[in-house]
Amino acid sequence: MSDRFAGKVALVLGAGSVGPGWGNGKATAVLLAREGAFVFGVDRSASALAETAEIIAAEGGRFAGRTGDVTRADEIGEIVAACMERCGRIDVLVNNVGGSAPGDPVSMAPEVWAGQLDHNLNYVFHSCKQVIPIMVAQGGGAIVNLASIAALRFFGPDVVAYAAAKAAVIQFSRVTAVRYAPDGVRINTVVPGLMNTPLVKARLAGERAGGDAERLIAARHRQVPMGRMGDGWDVANAVAFLASDAARYITATELVVDGGLSATCVAPHPDAT
Repeated sequence: MSDRFAGKVALVLGAGSVGPGWGNGKATAVLLAREGAFVFGVDRSASALAETAEIIAAEGGRFAGRTGDVTRADEIGEIVAACMERCGRIDVLVNNVGGSAPGDPVSMAPEVWAGQLDHNLNYVFHSCKQVIPIMVAQGGGAIVNLASIAALRFFGPDVVAYAAAKAAVIQFSRVTAVRYAPDGVRINTVVPGLMNTPLVKARLAGERAGGDAERLIAARHRQVPMGRMGDGWDVANAVAFLASDAARYITATELVVDGGLSATCVAPHPDAT
């Protein structure tokens, strides 16, 4: 336990988990609360949000939550307004919502493409549009956006819209960070690699493994130079560092959390596609 975020308010979009275990957002919300933040968590699942709230409450942390669909710009406005009404300020914004849909430009339906941009990119624009003026007015803040190794390399399945959206998140974060650096607003991106989270397990079991998720999980472990995928806590620790004052001179950059995978030239394992 530390007090890195004592007296600060953290708005975490995507603060729940799709199943048992620790997703990136759930771990991030709990970690920020453990380190003193008042966490205002948002998720589209009321039950997932309630689980995060219960964990934080049991540990003596401070949490308020709201369900919402961040792919809708009007709901993002309502979420930010609710956070300000409850907490009076926003010191940290974590944009953690995302998810991939399979397909290449030929096979992917146009509506899937559009939905993927809403799910992975457009909400980042809308949340930053709402929160940056608040941070400027209060003298600064930190925004951490979540991208993906798919923005940097091709490591398996065709997820063209997801890869394009996450690459755009990185560049959006860079140029926006430069624009608002004089105002004390820092914006950085965490780039997770192959992760072993409830969302990944659910996707592998459903879409790509025919129910045999464990086989694909083992194959993905073998792809990583460290011999294992990361987990939600690896991402949460990276987010907390970039959001903290320890990173006060860091902005417009990316922290890759991938066990060394993006530095390799290893072809995708045939079982992992």
